[in-house]
Amino acid sequence: MDTLRVGMVQFRTGPDKRENLLRMEEFVALLGREKVELVVLPEMFQCPYEVGHFPREAEQIPEGETVQYLMRLAQKYRVYLVGGSIPERKGNEFYNASVILNPEGEILGIHRKIHLFDVDFADLYFQESSILSPGHSLTLCPTPWGTVGVMICYDLRFPELARLYALRGAKLIVVPGAFNPVTGPLHWELLFRARAVDNQVFMIGASPAPHPESSYQAYGHSLVVDPLGRVIRELGEEEAVLINDLDLSDVDRTRQKLPLLSHRRTDLYAVTWRGGGGE
Repeated sequence: MDTLRVGMVQFRTGPDKRENLLRMEEFVALLGREKVELVVLPEMFQCPYEVGHFPREAEQIPEGETVQYLMRLAQKYRVYLVGGSIPERKGNEFYNASVILNPEGEILGIHRKIHLFDVDFADLYFQESSILSPGHSLTLCPTPWGTVGVMICYDLRFPELARLYALRGAKLIVVPGAFNPVTGPLHWELLFRARAVDNQVFMIGASPAPHPESSYQAYGHSLVVDPLGRVIRELGEEEAVLINDLDLSDVDRTRQKLPLLSHRRTDLYAVTWRGGGGE
């Protein structure tokens, strides 16, 4: 199948996990009524994106409340679901993890954020590594529309990862992310367009909406970018859903017209994966 209807949820994540889950279901139900086939949630959709919340709200996968809830939603609305991300507890470590589910509620993959967001701007200081550990695996999930690659937020800044996904067959890369008012205006759209152009894939970014009481403000601007690097749809900062039909055969047509991947000089350079296998 080439045509895929995708839907993204952009909403304000508050301090009450149960309320976040209930509100999120309202958006997923709306997307289900619109016959969306792939639903994408934002990064840290069940708790604020603040390091102090991560250990308090962390859950085991798949036993935790949030993942069990997502399993029921995927089944109820018969959708493929990229579950944004949640703080995961695995043994003595914590991860920023995205669970990808099929319409039967089965786990297709778990992406643990590979690159941790440690930055020090004059007006923005954040250290994910003070709590979280990095993931060690690529995440490529089989779907009826082909292979889907998943990253989380800061992973987007590393072009090698997107290239590896493209070389392993991904025509669509999905990125739950929570850029902010400092980095968002500078790089959010630019990075999605760059990764799309570099690899001639569709790129999808799902962000929270900014919450007035949060110490970390999300940028919003969830978007869809086509294989030529054109922004097809983009939200602002409002709570909303974004629905768009993708023709994944555009990837093949783009690569035929402009065969970048086949023009690579692998006799001179290469991108290789030295980590673990896919989740």
